[in-house]
Amino acid sequence: MEVFVLRIEDPGCFWVTMKGCGPHVVDETEYKKLNAEMNQFYDKACEDEVKPITLEKDQLCVVFSEELKCWCRAVVKSIMYCADHYQIECFLVDYAKYTFVKSKDVRVAVEEFLQIPFRAKKCRLYCTKPVTLRVNFCEDTAKIVPAKRWDNAATRYFQSLLKATTQIKAKLCSVEDNTFHVILYVTVEDEKVCINDDLVLKNFAHFEEAKENIQSPAKGQDSQTSSNVDSSPVELVNPALAFRPVWLQEKVPMNLETGHTVSSSSLEKTYKRSNMDLNVNNESRFQNVSEERSFVFLNNKIEPTSILEKAPLHDSLKKELAQDEFLGPNFTESYCWPAVARGCDVVAISYQGNDPFLYIPPVLAFLQVESCYKALPKRNGPLVLILCPGWRKAQLVFELLRKYSTCSRPLRPMLIILGKKKEEAETVKIQGCEIIVTTPYSLLRLYEYHLLLFSGLCHLILDEIEVLFSEAAEQVFVILDYYKKSLITEEWKYSPHQIIAVGTQWNKHIGSLIKEFMNDPYIVITALEEASIYGNVQQVVQYCVSSKRTAVLLKIMDFTPNDLQKVLVFTNSVDEVEMVHKALESNSIFAFKMHKEMEFNFKDFLEHWTKSDSNGSRVVLVLTDDCMQFLEITDASCVIHFSFPSSPTIFGQRLYNMSDNFHNVIKDSSDQDHQQARNRTVCPDRHQINLQIDMLQNMPSKTIQTSGYVTVLPLHIVNATNYFGRIVDKHKDQYTILAEEINEYFKETSNRVAAQKVEKLALYGFCEETVFHRVQVVETSSKEENFNIKIKYIDEGRTSQVQSSQLLHLPAKFQHLPPQALEFVVCRVKPIDNDTEWNPRVTRYIHQKIERKPHEARVVLTLGNTVWIDPMVRVTRLSDLKIYVNEYSVRAEILSTGLGTDNPEHISQLERLYEHARVLSHMKNLEPLSIKEDAVSPRNVSELQNVSLQENSSENCNSSKVIMGNDPCDGVAQTKEAEDSSLHPQKCFYPEIKWFENEEAVTVKVLIARIADYKCEFSKEKVIFSACSEGKLYSVDMELYQCILKEESACVIKDKEAIILLRKEKKGAWCKLLKNKNPHVSFDFEYWEGFEDKSPFPVGTKKLHCTTAVTEELVDSSEDSGAESDE
Repeated sequence: MEVFVLRIEDPGCFWVTMKGCGPHVVDETEYKKLNAEMNQFYDKACEDEVKPITLEKDQLCVVFSEELKCWCRAVVKSIMYCADHYQIECFLVDYAKYTFVKSKDVRVAVEEFLQIPFRAKKCRLYCTKPVTLRVNFCEDTAKIVPAKRWDNAATRYFQSLLKATTQIKAKLCSVEDNTFHVILYVTVEDEKVCINDDLVLKNFAHFEEAKENIQSPAKGQDSQTSSNVDSSPVELVNPALAFRPVWLQEKVPMNLETGHTVSSSSLEKTYKRSNMDLNVNNESRFQNVSEERSFVFLNNKIEPTSILEKAPLHDSLKKELAQDEFLGPNFTESYCWPAVARGCDVVAISYQGNDPFLYIPPVLAFLQVESCYKALPKRNGPLVLILCPGWRKAQLVFELLRKYSTCSRPLRPMLIILGKKKEEAETVKIQGCEIIVTTPYSLLRLYEYHLLLFSGLCHLILDEIEVLFSEAAEQVFVILDYYKKSLITEEWKYSPHQIIAVGTQWNKHIGSLIKEFMNDPYIVITALEEASIYGNVQQVVQYCVSSKRTAVLLKIMDFTPNDLQKVLVFTNSVDEVEMVHKALESNSIFAFKMHKEMEFNFKDFLEHWTKSDSNGSRVVLVLTDDCMQFLEITDASCVIHFSFPSSPTIFGQRLYNMSDNFHNVIKDSSDQDHQQARNRTVCPDRHQINLQIDMLQNMPSKTIQTSGYVTVLPLHIVNATNYFGRIVDKHKDQYTILAEEINEYFKETSNRVAAQKVEKLALYGFCEETVFHRVQVVETSSKEENFNIKIKYIDEGRTSQVQSSQLLHLPAKFQHLPPQALEFVVCRVKPIDNDTEWNPRVTRYIHQKIERKPHEARVVLTLGNTVWIDPMVRVTRLSDLKIYVNEYSVRAEILSTGLGTDNPEHISQLERLYEHARVLSHMKNLEPLSIKEDAVSPRNVSELQNVSLQENSSENCNSSKVIMGNDPCDGVAQTKEAEDSSLHPQKCFYPEIKWFENEEAVTVKVLIARIADYKCEFSKEKVIFSACSEGKLYSVDMELYQCILKEESACVIKDKEAIILLRKEKKGAWCKLLKNKNPHVSFDFEYWEGFEDKSPFPVGTKKLHCTTAVTEELVDSSEDSGAESDE
């Protein structure tokens, strides 16, 4: 039979209308007649007679469509309560359209109008199932496997085939759940194609055997493939119920007169797995809704909407999104949009948490329901307030709102970024504006002059919540307090009030936001690491070398609390599984093992696993990562990473095994924040100094003035404080002379010779309008005859894209002068509000004021081609008076805009950073803070760890937290002494050293706190140790009392000291550490008393050998030494 496609969701769900003859086919004239009769009846009927008393999901009714301008048969999909009416989402069963109608436009479906089957027939491709590409991160492989959902690529290809066809025919094969299973044939460019076969051929699908319970066509039907088959199923469906959409929710009848819920139960589609139940006690849980292992953590039930057509948006917005090739909500949006569109409070934490599309479409849809805001008094303020962490993000949000708000009633969004100038806030007009996009600081400045700003505010949106709280927490909570106080009036009882917070990371302040300002919010977390933080998972880190992992694991198992009964130990290989399992069994720990090379008894394991809660026994499973998908465990109480996960994805999947035990930190009043938000207070520009890199590049003959006053000519303005230009020589400017010569040379047409061969980094001539410049090729894109290239104006600093044919040969005589472009940075001023980027307004202002005008400046610091200057002043000569006056200071001009603020420590920080780099430059070939396993024997590492364990309290056994920073500014000295020492980088300090011994080894502790870099060299009779800490350089050259085994000696860096273990060449006691006495070296008396109880070494040896050593130390200390300190 011939069909016409009405709607496509994917190859497994599309609607058609049938043409021709057959038991399922009704002539189009019958539908036109039905439509005319329905319109005549419902237009004239009394509303009270045909208005339904109650409505429920999946109920058949008649509604008036504003788009089609007629009455249509429909099925209720969802019901949303507004201020004075219900908003009903319906599916038009004759047109295959989703639409929203008001409850006043809903009528009872009269039986006479239900005799004709629905015009839109729901279909799917017969025995054609989706596939997807599954990536195994453990084995680094990918293969095509069956899937539950169709890929977007398959859906797009299916749509393109149906769009390009001139005729579509279908063969009906079976009917199941009121859905036609068909084989589709299309004619594309006079060629007939079977879509079922084509999708399989293109690896978009696979064939699956037909199920026995599917209704099949009548016997005797021709089974051969045909392009025009009229077939009928054995059992005919009731025409009034045929092809009726089946919804996943339970029915929720609503009394439209009283507004009360008749039944509040709802059906949640959850991820099924053996012997597991995620819905116990309605507690927070994870849901797995796709074959691709996408996870979501919810505190309330949400039915996701993953298809644009079913999304809770109005039709015009859907159409605009479709025109922009928006395929539909992503995984996080599918959960956020329904909750936002209902007007509920929402907290969403996701990897895509910085995407404004998490909230913009559903908020725009909600704003279309004007009746929700009728109870509000006449207002001067906005309905929606969106807080962004900076002006750039606010600009992005505003542009999106301005684009998509045109699809609805006029909303007049407004972007407000205010500086510190009071008159700027006074002149802002917000009347008639329904959406304001701003930053916390700008909003508080605006509020000082618009006290009724929160009077009509219904929706408060916090974008990038973790950034807002990390840099403006005080301001955000002030705004929340204002919003909360505005809700106490009577009219707010019938008006919506909603707070939406979206971000990429959990923050400790989000707990306070939820408890104090939100009303039963929907919490959606799709980032597993963040869900573990929300779930209060305790992370314990134990540092050890590879050879000691098994011993540490056994120690952890011994000290693991008894309530942690379900333990998973993850490894990266089959050999590790066998090794760990054997070690556990040898220590009387009952454990299972699982890997891909063995047969696993699932029944026996699951029986022990599920019964461990009741009998109090511990169950341990040792497994590899590729076994997780078979078990689908979610109630583990402890996960041990014996081997480090190969990727963040694997790490997240391991944590998922504990998801049932995640606690609600809001409910538990636990506001711990285990993760730091993105630090936007750090300048994005490079503030690191490397003296080997920061040399003059390509300027062998040029010397830049490093101090004093210079004349600066800004030629290219990057932002308000960063420019490229050159220093002008007041006496004889060589570049001015060269520029005149170049332009004079190229005036002759014969001299304009095109470059024959364009090479990267080579110099050429280039004509811009009427001026010729020296340029350097930075990037090339092709080997064709004429192609685009990127060039840099070496005398101005700017870049541009040009054609290769525009480059001119530059004679060698014009290349001898080094590039003149320098980078200038104005000091002691920065953007307001902790922002890291200058507002374009102040950049435009400075650009217009200083470009190509000479300024006088004082050089503060010079590194490579970058010059820091302070101040930078425009000096004007008054010819009549023969004097010079300061016209303006660039720094003062920036401050006058109100968008810049004072940065008094800028220069001192630069000086400290520079001196710190000079200190580090004297420590070449420094090793990182780590131990090379192949260079350290297990015995040495064990002893070093034991020394560390003695120094720490027993509490440190429970958890450990290591913070390592790589910012060079972190080690800058803060004290005056450190600053003075940094001025003399050649000067080294001798640290305090303590030591003790046993019969086999000597332990040396070098007392230096917070070591940034170090180097330790061992020889038979000497140890040389050097380190850098807080701007100081420490050096120790120890000539040892006796010989050592350098291959078995090692060095480990701790927080407050460096521990050096020296393995003795000959066993026995040392009477002293060094051959020559040193006042900075002393015996460690902490290891004298009670040594038998503490020492990791054999009992009795320490006390014997310490006696000799201490005697020698005491004798040395009693002598009146005139030795000078190494300091």
